[in-house]
Amino acid sequence: MSLLHVGLDVGSTTVKLVVLNSSFQLLYGSYKRHFSDVKKTVQEIVMEGYKNFKNDRITIMVTGSGGLSVTQWLDIPFIQEVVASTKSIQTLIPRTQVAIELGGEDAKITYLGEALEQRMNSICAGGTGAFIDQMASLLETDAEGLNNLAKNHKTIYPIASRCGVFAKTDVQALINQGASREDISASVLQSVVNQTISNLACGRPIKGRVAFLGGPLHFLSQLRERFIETLDLKEDEIIYPENSQLYVAIGAAIASISEKPMSYEDLRSRLQGVGKKQELEIKKIDPLFKDEEEYLEFKKRHSKHNIKDVDPKEYSGKAYLGIDAGSTTTKAVVLSEDNQILYSYYGNNKGKPLDQAIIILKNIYEKMPHIPITYSCVTGYGEEFIKAGLNVDVGEVETIAHYKGASLFQSDVDFILDIGGQDMKSMKVKDGVIDDILLNEACSSGCGSFIETFAKSVNMNVGEFLEAGLFAKNPVDLGSRCTVFMNSMVKQAQKEGATIGDIAAGLAYSVIKNAIQKVIKARDPKSLGEKIVVQGGTFYGDAILRSFELISGREAIRPNIAGLMGAVGAAIIAKERYKGEESTILKKEELDKFSYRSTQGKCGKCGNNCLLTINIFSDGNRYITGNRCEKGEGINIIEKTLPNLYDYKYKRTFNYVSLPLEKAPRGRVGIPRVLNMFENYPFWHSFFTELGFRVELSKESSRKVYEAGLTSIPSETACYPAKMVHGHIMDLIDKDIKFIFYPSVFYEEKEDALSDNHLNCPVVTGYPELIKHNIQELKDKDIVFLNPFVTFDNKFSLRRELYKALKIFNITSREIKKAMDNAWKEMYRYKVDIRLQGEKTIKYLEENNLKGVVLSGRPYHIDPAINHGIPNLINSLDMAVLTEDSVDHLGELEVPLRVLDQWTYHSRLYRAANYVSKSKNLELIQLNSFGCGLDAVTTDQVQEILQSRGKIYTQLKIDEVSNLGAAKIRVRSLKAALEEKESKNIIFKEKKINNERIMFTEEHRQNHTILIPQMAPIQFKLLEKVFNTCGYNMVVLDDVKEEAVDEGLKYVNNDACFPSIIVIGQFISALKSGKYDLNNTSLLISQTGGVCRASNYVGFLRKALSESGFSHVPVISVSAQGIETNPGFTFTYDMIKRSVMATLLGDLLMRVSLRVRPYEKIKGSTNLLVDKWIEKLMIPLEDMKKGDFIKYTKEIVQSFDKIEVLDITKPKVGIVGEILVKYHPMANNELIDILENEGAEVVVSDLTDFLMYCLYNADFKAKRLGKSYKEKIAGDIGIKYIEYYRKYIREALSNSERFYPPLTIEELGDLAQKMISLGNQSGEGWLLTAEMMELIETGAENIVCVQPFGCLPNHITGKGMIKGIRDIYPKANIIPIDYDPGASAVNQLNRLKLMLSKAEENVIKDENEEESLAK
Repeated sequence: MSLLHVGLDVGSTTVKLVVLNSSFQLLYGSYKRHFSDVKKTVQEIVMEGYKNFKNDRITIMVTGSGGLSVTQWLDIPFIQEVVASTKSIQTLIPRTQVAIELGGEDAKITYLGEALEQRMNSICAGGTGAFIDQMASLLETDAEGLNNLAKNHKTIYPIASRCGVFAKTDVQALINQGASREDISASVLQSVVNQTISNLACGRPIKGRVAFLGGPLHFLSQLRERFIETLDLKEDEIIYPENSQLYVAIGAAIASISEKPMSYEDLRSRLQGVGKKQELEIKKIDPLFKDEEEYLEFKKRHSKHNIKDVDPKEYSGKAYLGIDAGSTTTKAVVLSEDNQILYSYYGNNKGKPLDQAIIILKNIYEKMPHIPITYSCVTGYGEEFIKAGLNVDVGEVETIAHYKGASLFQSDVDFILDIGGQDMKSMKVKDGVIDDILLNEACSSGCGSFIETFAKSVNMNVGEFLEAGLFAKNPVDLGSRCTVFMNSMVKQAQKEGATIGDIAAGLAYSVIKNAIQKVIKARDPKSLGEKIVVQGGTFYGDAILRSFELISGREAIRPNIAGLMGAVGAAIIAKERYKGEESTILKKEELDKFSYRSTQGKCGKCGNNCLLTINIFSDGNRYITGNRCEKGEGINIIEKTLPNLYDYKYKRTFNYVSLPLEKAPRGRVGIPRVLNMFENYPFWHSFFTELGFRVELSKESSRKVYEAGLTSIPSETACYPAKMVHGHIMDLIDKDIKFIFYPSVFYEEKEDALSDNHLNCPVVTGYPELIKHNIQELKDKDIVFLNPFVTFDNKFSLRRELYKALKIFNITSREIKKAMDNAWKEMYRYKVDIRLQGEKTIKYLEENNLKGVVLSGRPYHIDPAINHGIPNLINSLDMAVLTEDSVDHLGELEVPLRVLDQWTYHSRLYRAANYVSKSKNLELIQLNSFGCGLDAVTTDQVQEILQSRGKIYTQLKIDEVSNLGAAKIRVRSLKAALEEKESKNIIFKEKKINNERIMFTEEHRQNHTILIPQMAPIQFKLLEKVFNTCGYNMVVLDDVKEEAVDEGLKYVNNDACFPSIIVIGQFISALKSGKYDLNNTSLLISQTGGVCRASNYVGFLRKALSESGFSHVPVISVSAQGIETNPGFTFTYDMIKRSVMATLLGDLLMRVSLRVRPYEKIKGSTNLLVDKWIEKLMIPLEDMKKGDFIKYTKEIVQSFDKIEVLDITKPKVGIVGEILVKYHPMANNELIDILENEGAEVVVSDLTDFLMYCLYNADFKAKRLGKSYKEKIAGDIGIKYIEYYRKYIREALSNSERFYPPLTIEELGDLAQKMISLGNQSGEGWLLTAEMMELIETGAENIVCVQPFGCLPNHITGKGMIKGIRDIYPKANIIPIDYDPGASAVNQLNRLKLMLSKAEENVIKDENEEESLAK
């Protein structure tokens, strides 16, 4: 009986089983889709193998994203999938240099060779097999069909692959524009290639011999072709092995040879068992209905809101046609004079809205030959096309049509929620006018198409799927974030035994949570209104409607024609606008003769270079789709002369003439057309021209420029303007520029004396640092890349830093001064020009009684490739376009604002909003880049300013997605609402914004309990004691439950980072708990006053308190700069001294316990000792003296030195990252416990280091950024004071047997400066990079870099430095992990296991090397 080796790979969509012989030859292989029923499929696939190998003995290992639950169930060993894949590659195809493997929801790249590097996707399943399936279903085919179509493509279009939801929007737009299915198919596959490269390569090029593995790359030849072409691989560099779809399972089988053999019979018997009890990760929520009786009552209530159908044969009278041509479906209704339905239609338009409308119209003429159409109206995405083709009488924006439809069922409706296939709209109605419109312009998570996709994955239609959820006993809580997060959670819930019904009910809840929290952003369901109408096809599902009523606490009206409401509204509009004239819509005989043909072309009249579909009708007229503005419409359009300040400013910023090369004695300087250059380019062009350089600007942004830099982007969650930088630098490199200047501008000039600060955003300031370490060509081509940290607020400091930076060119101080004088003059001229243009435009609007839109964003939003032509779209709707900096000088800041006004670009937004709020002719639309964390702060504040004076706030989220469907709806809706307001002459009474804060007084000090959010458990326990012995009654909110996160999500802007959600959630949860006297409770929170948005948590908190009914609760903000003061709260010398001692002792306990616990002989002895010490320190901390501190320090170290330990070696794993996620066990999903349980020793730096870093930063600001030396001196004193005590800790650790002392802040600074400037001060800044380097140099080369999802500082000094660190330390094994309320813990664990497998490998390697040296 031979010994065989079995590998079982349980993936996100498939299960694979292989059986190998002792020579690793494949005897058997099976590949099967599990349709989300993992357990059943594993049983089937194992039993199929059993038929062939029932008498054999086997070794077995399981792998894959679903493998962990199978390990627990079958009690067989697990191997991380990337490790398994590497095993099979090294054994069977050892010449491979890079392996690319795509699975159902995972993507991996393995770099082989000396520096083995393995990477896998984190929280996004964009660009994987599941993504391809989704896109194929849009084209009404499957993955194989898509592959076959792609073989005959001619053109590749840009499609966003970062998220299936975004891509659907792009694909649908291409379908509607008439792009061929062949071209769309190839474009989808190309987007997968782009996604894989940009997300996983992260600066390390994919070159050499490349192996293609995994199901999608095995079955889809065209996907391989797209990779081969993109990577420019030669024939001998392509490795496509036999059975490539089974390689992960083969790797598991090979790795199993060291495992204990068992019989296949034994494996079969385990299939029937339940295995070890799993800890459930997914929460359960209440069922939708308690019982059938409750459901019948619900059905009865909703049967009242019906519109009657009438047989057209029995009707004579007027008939009004409404057509709603949506993105994927077309709806039509013919209404009688008394609003009864004569005809209705609802169906998929298959990407041909006009063809569908023709069929509908012919059908109407056939069924109602005796009733002529009195008047007609069309709405929706296809409105203009159908109106032009069929001569429909009127067109109207869909939001107005939906409102008209809703008012038929509820005349005084005040809130409408419409959830369609990919769109979600909510409208608030006030005085019969739409007052507020919200759309999901950047994300369609939680829309009908998501439910449809999931229903298909379990072989059901949407109706059956949602019905299964009605009586589910244990609906699962799937969160309310992105579709992809939800997908991972659905998979996890299934692995935990959730039924299809549980998931359907959970998804129904999620759709509504998504709508309420993400789109409507309603903190209190009562704010939704009293008279609610819900509509859209998604609401046909009773589960969705029930979820809405349960979550909102409101009863809603769902008409029986919920999916036809846009068409009903359009028919009502036709009726209202009919004035007795004959309808122009094509009659039956005209329709019979009607035809049209489509050709394609490119517009070429601006940088967008839109793909146009030119539709030529049989009467000679034509209609063009695909154009984002009117330029492509050619001869039919009379050139409008409405002002467009975006266009003006773009040209004014960059239309400078550079010196000819022969007149440039110092040669060429390359400047990228990116981020802060949209603010400062006039200065830099003038400066370098005066110095005798020829200034070479990178070319205009485009999709091509963006894609040229994809491989070097280290953080997939950075904003699109930041990602665009990589392509611009590559353009300068391609131009053979040998000197690139891209400064890190820390402070802009202070434009308003009342603003709190004048900083740049962390990404704008730090991105040059990231570029330096991630674009390899800069080093390879020996390019001088200068990015001095400078300030525009101190001319002397700026001059000094520029002189130092440009010393290599032998430029004198006098030359610098002269060049700067010229540059300043040009900069002021430029700013004045923009403002004069603004004033001129305002005057023009007033004189001509026209409307203008202040399209407010960042300076770089004027880039046409970033704003995607939105300014032209606004112009085409007869409104002028202004920039925020063309009007902000006319507005004043009405202080205090609720937020801390810390960033220059954003300060302009507040002033511009203030001016617009008082202006009759102006409206404001805020542009917001997807992933811009700072706008979590600004958008709410701008909205508050505008709404206080009755203005409508409109926000447009933009990304690499260039489809402007949602943007057009928003702008047209805004225009329609304004016209309606004017026609009804509604006067708005100004609401006073009260941002006066509640002070914490001396009286409060006597009787208030002060709540502090938890961060670092040991340190905060000791600090709580210190504060309580200094005259305050403080409580650290120790018990942080998931409910706190739910509260945070309710009250904090959805784009805010995870720590703000946790902190605010802790506070609100505590106030609602009933434990505290709400009239005698205050909250304490810290403010750093720095670049990161953490300084604005206090603003988030006050907004949350106001919205949750606790606005009377005082908030104490604590900061070194004294941003806010409170008479009842002061730091005394004694309090500071004891706080320092408590923090240092807490750090010491954390340090020594982490070092000892993994090796303790008696389990639990370390934790017992920690608890004992915390208790022992409580009394001494009441009045601790220096002598006591020294004594306890020595005793702590000695006591942990004495714990009995095992003589074994474990890999050391360091944790670095954002401060709260790094220290807070709940925020990082108990990361320390996970790592220790997986066999690692964890190393975490002291909390004191962060305090020291904050103090030390003043040194750089004083010496390099022109800030006060007073702060530097205060910082130096603080450092010396802390070091005065810390030196005793250092001494005790140095004298110990097991421990080593921490570095001083100066030593950490020196370490960081080997890589980056100490000017990186946002968030954890340069300290994060220094900590990674310190860990590696002290033997912890394995590092988990933790950050909240989308953390701005971590883009730069965390993820952005990984490649640079690996260049210096090739053995560095660093894995970045994002944390978020919706992130999957299973995915995080899988990635940690990947990092640990490499760590363990290195430990064995090092031990073997030591042994051979000893011999």
